[in-house]
This record gives sequence, structure tokens and C-alpha cells, in this order.
Amino acid sequence: MTKNVVVKEGGTLLSVPSEHSSGGPGKKNSEIFFNEQMAFNRDVSVMLLRSLSPGITVADAMTATGARAARIANEVPGTEVTANDINPGSMEYVRKNIELNGLGNCTPSNKDLHILFSEHAFGYVDLDPFGSPAPFIQSAIRGCSRKGILAITATDTAPLAGAHSAKCRRRYQSEPVRGYMCHEGGLRILMCTIARELAKFDRGMSPMLSFSADHYYRTYVRVTEGAEAADRTLSQLGYMRYDTRTMERSISSRPDEMHRLGPFWTGNLHDPEILNGMSPEGMADERRCSKMLELWRREIDSEVFVYDLSELSSHIKMSPPKIEIMVDALCQHGKASRTHMSPTSFKTDLPLSEIIDVYRSSSPDARR
Repeated sequence: MTKNVVVKEGGTLLSVPSEHSSGGPGKKNSEIFFNEQMAFNRDVSVMLLRSLSPGITVADAMTATGARAARIANEVPGTEVTANDINPGSMEYVRKNIELNGLGNCTPSNKDLHILFSEHAFGYVDLDPFGSPAPFIQSAIRGCSRKGILAITATDTAPLAGAHSAKCRRRYQSEPVRGYMCHEGGLRILMCTIARELAKFDRGMSPMLSFSADHYYRTYVRVTEGAEAADRTLSQLGYMRYDTRTMERSISSRPDEMHRLGPFWTGNLHDPEILNGMSPEGMADERRCSKMLELWRREIDSEVFVYDLSELSSHIKMSPPKIEIMVDALCQHGKASRTHMSPTSFKTDLPLSEIIDVYRSSSPDARR
């Protein structure tokens, strides 16, 4: 094994390469990849699985050091975990982490994930590649048992958020939206891709939790079974019209000359019951987990994409109010909430004309 160090994440000891990434998308500084910043991503997996009934089988399909697999096996009672990676070098870390934590419920697996999922099915399949998950989604679906859970990360945010539109079209067969809605758009393109792949197997999906954080998008979906479930899922895909000059945006179930962006997933991002059952206690970053759970629980979850104070400021040419003041003012006329996408973004069911009126009256310039 290359030079390594033992760190503690949550309630789990982890043996990882001494040279590893600590922020951003990370670089492969050693043969086996580990990124400290993804501790929050792993925290969410543990919180979500803890909220479910015990007795679930778990596959961490691209486990690298086995950090996620070890944390789930150690911190989520009743799990049986397979820590899989095609790289033989990963197995040294996986075995060390099993030993460090005395895990009798975690098994190393050194297979191509396509082979693993052709041989076995699991109640929870975690796909967290270095880059795009697109080449692996079909195999992950094959390896997901009846009514199982798919947990998928995408770190190729530049294509999904519209910085490399051609690459997004190639990988995801979708036209991304740029600007202030780009991260919600990227997340919803990822979810749309999963929905379309599931439909090929006469399966649908019910989102449990989906979010944008740091340098990646992450979604957890419960697989639903049957052609009717697949059709219901596909009915929640849509196309967007976005006029950057007026800020007008709308969603259509079919593409036309105006609705050229997408397709996107237009259904819910979260399941309130799942969120209410999740607890930040014992996580690696309890403070961040607590803050994000609160945001997700309060967030309006609809097909209306986010608005941003900076977008409105640029359009209206007035100084922006504080986000709390804006959301409170909107709530006097309809539904509104902050969102996890950005500290300055919000969602509301009000039409754009009313949003602009509320912004004007809430702006510090209006009181001068």
C-alpha cells in the first residue's frame, strides 16, 4: 500500500492515501482517490439510510478507499454492504477499513461494476464515479432490486450546468440552461436521465432527496415497478422556455420553437417524510447537515425554477433586499421559500409581475 493516514469521519476510522484531495472536484493525487470534501455527501447517505427500516443490502459500486461503504456498514444498523471497485489497489484500503472498524457486515469486491450488477441485486445501489455517471446508470438499474434505491452522484457539473452544452447533449441528450438556474437545471437533467433509463426497463422513480452541493449533483430515488409507473415518471419530464431579456420562464410537456431547453425532471426533488426522519446527530459535519436539512424541509418543491436576487437586481436596476426580507414579503402574497441552490436564490408560486412588484417595494432603494 502507498503511504497512508488514518482519519476519523463521523463515527468511522478511515485509512486513506496521505496525499488526497481536500476540496473542489479533486485530483487523483494517488492511484486510489479520496476527497475530504465529500464527507458531507457521505453524511447524507448515512442519514438517509438510518431513516429507513433496517435490513437493507448495499452496494457501493465504485468504492475507491471504501470510505462510504465502511461508514454505512459501521453507522447504519442492519446493513449488509458490498464495497466494490474494479481497481485491485482499492481492496487494500477496503480491507484495512473493515479491520479498523471491526466490520463483519462489509465485504470487499474487486469486479467491474457491470459484471457485479449482472450477477447480484441490492436494495440500495450507490454510484459515485469520478466524473459522469452516464455510462454506468443502466448497469446500476440492473443491480437495483425490486423497489430498491438508486443513489447517484454527478461531478461533471460544467456540462450539466451549461458551460459545455455540446458535452451535455452527448452525455445526457438534453439542452442545459445557463445563468442563475444552471445548478437546478443540471440536477434536473441528471434526474431526467435516470428516469428515461429506468423507463427502458418498465420502471419508474419516486425522488427521496436530490440536491446540488459544492462541485456535484446528487439524487436518491426509490425505484417503482411496472409500465404504468414508468409512464407516470416520463409524464414528469418537461422542456423550458427562458427569455434572458425579460426573465420570463415556462415549462411545457413537449418541445417547441420556444421551449428548447431540456428535457428536465419537473417533479419533486424531495420526499418530506424522508427528510423529517433524517437526523444530523453523529455526522462528520453536524452543523452543515442540520442547516441543509432545514433548507430542504422548507424548500418549495415544484417545477418552478429558482429566481435569484442578483438576476432581479440586474434586470430591475435596483439594489437587492436581503434574502430574508424578500422571502417574507413574497409570503404575504403567496408561497415562497429560500432554496439550497444558492444563498441568494428563492422559489415562489407567484407570477413574475408580482415578484418584480415585491422586489421593487422591498429594495433598499425604495426607502431612500
